[in-house]
Amino acid sequence: MSFVVGLTGGIGSGKTAVADAFAALHVDVIDTDLIAHLLSAAGQPGFRAILAAFGDSMLQSDGELALRSVDWTPIDPPGPTAPNEPH
Repeated sequence: MSFVVGLTGGIGSGKTAVADAFAALHVDVIDTDLIAHLLSAAGQPGFRAILAAFGDSMLQSDGELALRSVDWTPIDPPGPTAPNEPH
């Protein structure tokens, strides 16, 4: 029998501590935060896609993504929203 567990929570909520505890028990841990950072690094497809979607305002002076800007950029869905979707 196998299980898949997803760790979610805000900053400082203990996700890393729990993931480290699982790893110490030889449980496979996939760090999707690390994967996202690798995919959105300069020169990677995710980096180019973020710039294409949001523009150069997402860049820091060193050419890296301003991740806080990405975290807090509102995204408007294209086209009309369904009646039951929040506006």
